[in-house]
Amino acid sequence: MSDVSQDLRRRLAVTVCALLCALATAYGVGALGGTPVSEAAGGALAADATLIAPGTQAFGIWSVIYVGLAGYVIWQWLPPGSGVRGRAIGWWAAASLLLNGAWLVTIQLGWLWASVPVILALAIVLKIVLARLHAHPRTSWIELAVVDGTFGLYLGWVAVATCANIAAALAAGDMAATGTRAEIISIGVLLAVLVLAIIYARRFGGRFAVAGAMAWGVAWIAVARLADEPGSVAVGVSAAFVAALILALPFGLRPRRRTEPAQGPAPATA
Repeated sequence: MSDVSQDLRRRLAVTVCALLCALATAYGVGALGGTPVSEAAGGALAADATLIAPGTQAFGIWSVIYVGLAGYVIWQWLPPGSGVRGRAIGWWAAASLLLNGAWLVTIQLGWLWASVPVILALAIVLKIVLARLHAHPRTSWIELAVVDGTFGLYLGWVAVATCANIAAALAAGDMAATGTRAEIISIGVLLAVLVLAIIYARRFGGRFAVAGAMAWGVAWIAVARLADEPGSVAVGVSAAFVAALILALPFGLRPRRRTEPAQGPAPATA
């Protein structure tokens, strides 16, 4: 099969998956008869459901991600989309869109535990996308914003959302959503998020989009615990501290450009 045919199949697959994701999103926010995510599954994913749930305002990042994904769909139909990077991530990007839609559907159906492996799979797929982007240098600033920026935000937010999703599933079971034990577990989860952020920063060269999205989600956990219910000063302060550390990671772990020493005459030898 020719490269042209393969490019066409990949581009069509990405576009179809994007449309399916858009329909699932419209359904997931209640526009097509569904229930808003915060109210679905018995409200298990609401901002006040667990100590690790971000505040409602945090979910505004999805608007930025969806706009970026729309830009990516357009970009991959343009000539740069048939380059090495476009071909490297196309099918994985399509898989991320399908998994995103699948997660929304499982939540609408009230399958809270089924949503956990779906969002874990989404996080893994997005990590693969970032790894492939990191392996192939960008060719333009537009590509940096539309492709790297979008999928960086996508991965960073999903990493935090995965932790919140697992906590919600546990709370819906036998684990208490509040109390000393819940606080200890929540702080442990926040530390795990910090470790994951460090891994991403080292693996992907300190990308601001990834760290920014993770810090955004964790910061809103801090706001929710310090200013809303269920309240927890311990979790709120810990979340604020972790968010600040994550935000600083790109500055500390971003690789510095190597400068070549100036060429001059060879030093005299004795």
